[in-house]
Amino acid sequence: MGRHNTIAGRKAAQDSKRAAVFTKYARLITVAAKAGGDPDYNPSLRTAIDKAKAAGLPNDNITRAIKKGTGELEGESYEELTFEGYGAGGVAIFIEAATDNRNRTAADVRHLFDKFNGSLGTSGSVTYMFDYKGVVIVVKNDKATEDAVMMTALDSGADDVINDEDCFEVVCKPELIHAVGKAFEEGGYEITSSEVQYVPQNTLTLDRDRAISINKLIVALDDLDDVQNVYSNADLSVLDEEE
Repeated sequence: MGRHNTIAGRKAAQDSKRAAVFTKYARLITVAAKAGGDPDYNPSLRTAIDKAKAAGLPNDNITRAIKKGTGELEGESYEELTFEGYGAGGVAIFIEAATDNRNRTAADVRHLFDKFNGSLGTSGSVTYMFDYKGVVIVVKNDKATEDAVMMTALDSGADDVINDEDCFEVVCKPELIHAVGKAFEEGGYEITSSEVQYVPQNTLTLDRDRAISINKLIVALDDLDDVQNVYSNADLSVLDEEE
């Protein structure tokens, strides 16, 4: 009896989390589709659809979300909001949200900043520390050498290639994200993500305690149903190190 209840409870929790993820991505698609329902001409929508498919959102749900955004179907009216603030150690945090209740979302975000010893700032207080860019992540392997990735990046109009430990970050203008991602897909490269995001101009190195606190804040913010993306300039690599 106890074992069965434990499994049933775990499954219910997993189903609930899955439903929340589906709701978040459907909302992201609906908001993006306001600028047009064709992903070939709407990079934000293409990115939202790619994220939703990666999370397992069914095609029927994706189609309904697009139609809600374009007005073909009635549905909730979502307002896009951004929040800016600072976490422990002066870490800059920028949040994108989509909500049907501005007051609820603002209260939820403020509560989490207070809980984790941060402070919610005013508009423009941290955005100047970030650049809005397209980023394609290419997995390193025998085919994806630095020279080969650099050549494909330049041919597709990308601005830069950053050589990380196990991947390459191909950086481009936001409007070119689809073209650059497609160039690498057609070139047979393994891509783990292709999206437009806010990239910090510089990162802030933290000690382990502050890194743990910032990570908890970021995870808590990301778990809010209304929050779509959370960006920070924190270098959390210390969390990957063994104690």
